[in-house]
Amino acid sequence: MALSVVVIPVTAFQQNCSLIWDDATMTGALIDPGGDIDRVLAVAAEKGVTVEKVLLTHGHLDHIAGAGDVAQRLGVPIEGPHRDEAFWIDQLTEQTRMFGWPETPAPVEPARWLEAGDTVTVGGLTLDVYLCPGHTPGHVVFVEPQARVAFVGDVLFAGSVGRTDFPKSDPDALIRSIKETLLPLGDDVTFVPGHGPASTFGQERVANPFLR
Repeated sequence: MALSVVVIPVTAFQQNCSLIWDDATMTGALIDPGGDIDRVLAVAAEKGVTVEKVLLTHGHLDHIAGAGDVAQRLGVPIEGPHRDEAFWIDQLTEQTRMFGWPETPAPVEPARWLEAGDTVTVGGLTLDVYLCPGHTPGHVVFVEPQARVAFVGDVLFAGSVGRTDFPKSDPDALIRSIKETLLPLGDDVTFVPGHGPASTFGQERVANPFLR
């Protein structure tokens, strides 16, 4: 079994929605489907992927606004983020009104909240779950250990780190999450951030100015 990934930037925020799947079963998941769901599902259909669940890293609208739509259309569960993200998920309608979202999103109701040390399955793949607070209080990261690929949401970016000027953000906790949880996973791990290009933990360890 091997992991395949297509990154689909969605909405005006250009948020990276990741379609991931197991090559052996062609069963997959959508990580952070923030919007443009018709286009996202068209990509899944084009690739021949059966989406069996939605995975969420955290509760900001650009990452979750399309999750309820996917869950309703496909009849699939939402897994993640950590329960502390209910603070943001409960404000989804308010968030979308504030940013002039084109339509009211379907409710986002996780079937399973995730904790540090949990795993999630996608087809025959198993992803490890890491709790990485700071950008938001209950932000989680998904890591597929065989492919050495991480989906880090808005914790870490190529050359930058997540914002910490939101309610319940914690800049010290964010840097601890990166240095004590993510970087020890190995310099060779490639990560897909919530926005912008992919990078590796090794590249960020030596070159990211926020981590020096």
